[in-house]
Amino acid sequence: MNEPVRTQWQIRCAFNGYCKRALKNEAANAHRDTKRQQLREVTFSDLSPQEENQLYTNDRYFADDEAEQSFCVAGKEITAKLLAEALHSLPEEKRNAVLLYYFFDMSDAEIAELYAIPRSTVQYRRTSSFELLKRYLEERAYD
Repeated sequence: MNEPVRTQWQIRCAFNGYCKRALKNEAANAHRDTKRQQLREVTFSDLSPQEENQLYTNDRYFADDEAEQSFCVAGKEITAKLLAEALHSLPEEKRNAVLLYYFFDMSDAEIAELYAIPRSTVQYRRTSSFELLKRYLEERAYD
């Protein structure tokens, strides 16, 4: 098997042809896949009301206003309204520290950086808030 000796130019041309064919085939595959996907797509305006209702759910956990929003701890009934009142009774800087730490998952260092105060101050505000919340809830919680 005598193969003809190929020049550098011929090898480059053969490789370029191979690359162009590969790119052309990939473009055809992408175009075909896009067309196939477009045939299955439906716009929101074309959906029936039943199909629209399948796209979302409503959380009805707290649907019964006061009944499900309360819980008992150590023989005391605490409602969401009472807890909100307790949080509102805190001074603003302490309330912010508690809310950012527990509801926004921020660390003491992140909160300190946000308010440009020492980290230990944030920790003090947060921990001292618990004592205030405890007293407020003990005084007002239903037995």
